[in-house]
Amino acid sequence: MLYRNIKIRALLVSAFTNLPKPEGAVNDFFEKNKKNFMRKSDTIYGNEERRGDGMEFWTYLVETAKGWSMEANVIRFMFALLAGTLIGIDREYKNRGAGIKTHVLVCLGSAMVMMTSHYIAVTYPDIKSDVTRIPAQVISGIGFLGVGTIIVTGKNQVRGLTTAAGLWASACLGLAAGIGYIEGATLGTVLVLFTLKVLNLLDVRIHKNAKYFDLYVEFETNQNVSLFIEEMRKHDIKFSNFNITKAIIKGDGPSATLSVEIPNPKVRETFLNEVHENGIVKYIEEL
Repeated sequence: MLYRNIKIRALLVSAFTNLPKPEGAVNDFFEKNKKNFMRKSDTIYGNEERRGDGMEFWTYLVETAKGWSMEANVIRFMFALLAGTLIGIDREYKNRGAGIKTHVLVCLGSAMVMMTSHYIAVTYPDIKSDVTRIPAQVISGIGFLGVGTIIVTGKNQVRGLTTAAGLWASACLGLAAGIGYIEGATLGTVLVLFTLKVLNLLDVRIHKNAKYFDLYVEFETNQNVSLFIEEMRKHDIKFSNFNITKAIIKGDGPSATLSVEIPNPKVRETFLNEVHENGIVKYIEEL
């Protein structure tokens, strides 16, 4: 491929150089464009050569990882390490319970399990064993980590579901890298990062303009609870799951969580500002 490109380039430059040259101002224009052509030719074919080298290196990684050797094992572990690190960085940046180390360990552990199963099949071919049997336990066993990241806050808000799903996805990516399926592991990592970064922005935008959402409210007195309900009815806001909790500290008012339905997203900001400015609530937060 490289030889053919160089040969074509040499023929084009030679043909351009041997053209008959006109006189005067046209001759200057001819010389100037000849130099531009040669520079562009160098750039185009240089880029093609670099792209060709990049594709050859990627093909080498993919094909080597599918085999069984020390080199293949290193490539598999490196891809598992990279996938776990990239996903963990996003979770660490958002201060979640499971960060870089947790995701990397999950990904490397899953890759190790898959490689061990592959090793058994390669080293002991006479043993009638299912290669997927041991790795299958990773998918079910990762649940104990996921449960540890899911918590219900004092505001009855469930947190950690995305982190738990990220751990499960990291385990799956580790299994793919462990068996040498580098193309799938790479594409899966890109899509997981796309979900955590890009789709998260879409999720926030949809939630901001949604008609249904949850509220956490703190009141000064019990009487303010009735005023708050009247204010919601005034704005034609429907509510459900209204749970009131007594204050733990003596002298504080009650708090409540509720699900609301507003007729128009524009009413959302108006309502929240009014109840806060009128002193009906001490604190209000969207969940």
